[in-house]
Amino acid sequence: MWFLLIPVIILLLMSVKVVKEYDRGVIFLLGRCKGVRGPGLILLIPLLERMTKVTLRTITMGIPSQKIITKDNVSIDIAAVAYYNIIDPQKSVIAIENVYDAVNQISQTTVRNVIGQFELDQLLSKTADINTKIKNVIDLHTEPWGAQVTAVEIKDITLPENMQRAMAKEAEAERERRAKIVAAEGEMQAAKKLGEAADVMSKHPVALQLRTLQTMAEISVEKNSTIIFPAQFMSTVQEAVKLMKADSTK
Repeated sequence: MWFLLIPVIILLLMSVKVVKEYDRGVIFLLGRCKGVRGPGLILLIPLLERMTKVTLRTITMGIPSQKIITKDNVSIDIAAVAYYNIIDPQKSVIAIENVYDAVNQISQTTVRNVIGQFELDQLLSKTADINTKIKNVIDLHTEPWGAQVTAVEIKDITLPENMQRAMAKEAEAERERRAKIVAAEGEMQAAKKLGEAADVMSKHPVALQLRTLQTMAEISVEKNSTIIFPAQFMSTVQEAVKLMKADSTK
C-alpha cells in the first residue's frame, strides 16, 4: 500500500507550481500550447502538462564592443547596452528558441549597420538621435518574438590614437581662436572708450592736467618715488587751480 502512495505523492508535488509576480508560465499539454498562467499557485496535470517560466522584468543586456567603420572611413570601437522586456510570453517561447541570444545578436548587427551610416562628428554630436534610431530598428525585429526594446544607449566610443591627437590639436586651436577673438574685442572696446575720453578732454584742456595729477598721486604712493615737474606744467597747474576756485565761487 505504501509503495502505491509514494508515487502518487511525488506526482502531486510535481503538479504544483508557484509562479512569482514578475514571472509567467507558458503551459504545454502533450506538446500543444494551452496558454499562459500566473502569477500564483498553478496545478498541472501530472505527466501530461509542462510549464516554461518566462520573466517579465526588464533585462539589461550588454552589447559587446566591436570595430565599426563610420561613413567617413574612421575605424572606432563601440560598446552599448540595451534594455528590453517580454510583453508576450507565449511568443517568446514558441516563436524563438532563445530570445536573449536572438536580441543580443540582432542588437550587435543593428549597432554596426546604423553607426556605419553616420560620420564621426555626427556620432559624437547626435548620440541621442542615433540611440533612438538603433532602438527602433531592434524593436522592429524583436516584436514577432514577443519582446519589446525600451532603450539602447551607446556607453563607450574608443577612437584611434592618431584621431585622438588630431582632435586634441583641433580643440586647442579652437580655444586659441576664441581667446584671440575675445582679446581683440577687448582692445576694440578699450580703444572706443579712450576715443570718447579724448573727445571729452579736447573740450576741457584742464581735465587732462587733472588726470595727470591723479596719475602722479597714484605713482607717489611709493615713498621712494621721485617726480620731476617741468616749469610749463606748473603754470598749467596754477591755471587749473584758479579755474577750480572760480567755479567754486559761482
